Amino acid sequence: MAREIRHLRNVGIGLCALILTACSAPSDDGDGGDGASAAEEATSAEDFGGMDELVAAAQEEGELNVIALPPDWANYGEIIETFSEKYDIKVNSAQPDAASQDEINAANQLEGTDRAPDVFDLGQSVALANTDMFAPYQVETWDSIPDEFKDPDGTWVNDYGGYMSIGYDSNEVPEVSTLDDLLGSEFRGSVALNGDPTQAGAAFSGVVMAAIANGGSADDVAPGVEYFQKLNDAGNFLPVDPTPATVESGQTPVVIDWDYLNAALAEDVPGWTVVVPEEAVVGGYYFQAINADAPHPAAARLWQEFLYSDEGQNLWLKGGARPVRAEAMAEEGTIDQELYDALPPVEGEPVIPTNEQTEQAAQYLSENWAKVVG
Repeated sequence: MAREIRHLRNVGIGLCALILTACSAPSDDGDGGDGASAAEEATSAEDFGGMDELVAAAQEEGELNVIALPPDWANYGEIIETFSEKYDIKVNSAQPDAASQDEINAANQLEGTDRAPDVFDLGQSVALANTDMFAPYQVETWDSIPDEFKDPDGTWVNDYGGYMSIGYDSNEVPEVSTLDDLLGSEFRGSVALNGDPTQAGAAFSGVVMAAIANGGSADDVAPGVEYFQKLNDAGNFLPVDPTPATVESGQTPVVIDWDYLNAALAEDVPGWTVVVPEEAVVGGYYFQAINADAPHPAAARLWQEFLYSDEGQNLWLKGGARPVRAEAMAEEGTIDQELYDALPPVEGEPVIPTNEQTEQAAQYLSENWAKVVG
């Protein structure tokens, strides 16, 4: 039954424009408002008069605030640099190692200031709990994004995905093939989870993976919490947020994280091995959204256009992540085929939690995670 799955969709993961002057960025919202308010209300590039006018409006703002985008996460370093150079827009990257919930907290704390984040890149549970903070927008490539991976109004759109995995330093710990292996005494003080599952998407999916491996499901994550309690009771769970630095130093020799993040570590850590447990293949996408309170609303919308262009999607692919438009790009011949073919094979039948399952699991974790391993 082993088969290669190169994209999450392969397994069933399940004239309204504002009146604008010709050849100019939005300068009036029809009611005497300014260009900023017109940009805040724009739901497509057409509302600016087209892509050239959107670019001009974004360049007039001159800056973009992003948050929680580590440069080594899904190739975000190159993505930010490419966007900045392409459009001559300064990108301010805050709290690169923050979790999804930290993005929302920062937006609330900085609301109304020019330092608030313009855009979000969020785990599923945090995104779905905060949709009232997002501004709807549909990029030019909207039609090539599968319906199941976007809100119909463009309030949020899935961007890139992957599979949960176990990464480990084979020079420091024994071979790992299943989650049960990590309960052995040889892994004492060695196993780190990427974040707090009540706040971070990777950690959340790690608990789902543990649940499925222990008789649970996306509808029942209690066995996943029980697994981490066992790991903690055995002294094997390491309450440290793993980073490339902690892995390279040997502080976190085992990391439960997305496959594209674990795979990237192999470039700098000899012996680093990545396994997607066959008994619990869990996939998922991150959610991209525009902050409704974005201080640079045109730049925020241009950022979305860039991310969902062929160029932006291929840059995520270069980071080992599976871009949401991969299938359409493969059909059109615009995907980097060499990178696409190099995606690691995944054995087993993937589980992709639905929005409803995610919301239910998030509620359970909010009530039970801290008292188990806190």
